[in-house]
Amino acid sequence: MLDGLLIRSRAAPSDPPRRRGATTLGPERNRFGLLRAVLAAVPWLQVGMGSAIVLAAAMVPWGVGQVLSAMDRQVMAIDVTGTLVGENRTELERKAGDWIGKSFFATDLSDIKDELEQRPWVESAAVRRVWPDRLEIEIREKKPLAYWNDGRLVSRSGELFSPGNPEVAGRLPKLAGPDERVKEVIRMARTMSDTLGGHGLGFAGLTLEQRGAWTLSLANGIEVVLGRDQVEERFARFLTVYESRLISREDEVSQVDARYSNGVAVKWKSDESGSGKKS
Repeated sequence: MLDGLLIRSRAAPSDPPRRRGATTLGPERNRFGLLRAVLAAVPWLQVGMGSAIVLAAAMVPWGVGQVLSAMDRQVMAIDVTGTLVGENRTELERKAGDWIGKSFFATDLSDIKDELEQRPWVESAAVRRVWPDRLEIEIREKKPLAYWNDGRLVSRSGELFSPGNPEVAGRLPKLAGPDERVKEVIRMARTMSDTLGGHGLGFAGLTLEQRGAWTLSLANGIEVVLGRDQVEERFARFLTVYESRLISREDEVSQVDARYSNGVAVKWKSDESGSGKKS
């Protein structure tokens, strides 16, 4: 039997005194309070709307791609339009046939345009899709202004080109000169052609030699030598002499040399081997 129980206890330290009016917060409460304050400051409506817009924008290309893939089909026909003189429509359609069977949407139209514009006669090519399975190609040809040197053609824009069939251009003036001076020759030819038309004369051609001398050819077969210097003045002198002395005998004139300072030298057809008569 237990007669007695001895209990020993340690004295527990008393709580530290608290300052009157102060509240002590634990570290957990401090952390969550700060978090709640940060979350409360966030404009959740604006954030949600912005996220939705970004998501929608990211989905648009994907959605468009899915729609196009579902709608895509092979190119089944190609139409070639445009007024053609130098180009052969059948040959163009045969060339365009290289794109038959290609994807309607994935086919790069700029590749077709670039390839067609490599052809000598083609000034420009416009290519467009026609739903559901056709391509339409509109060809604009270069407009030839004259024959140039050795059978090439020069366009109205001053571009030299060498088609395989230059003769289809028909009856055109003949221009000649160094390639790098083609635009200068065109300018001079246009000026002279306009002036000749005002005097009832037709323009047939103009040659600029490498050393800079000009020779004019008229539609009536007369050749006018103008030389290198004072070309405009010599041209005007020729017209004066022609109207006053030669117009009634133009069928007899072979060549007029206008390189003289006070007149011209005329070579008659009846005397091709002579030196000509000065007028």
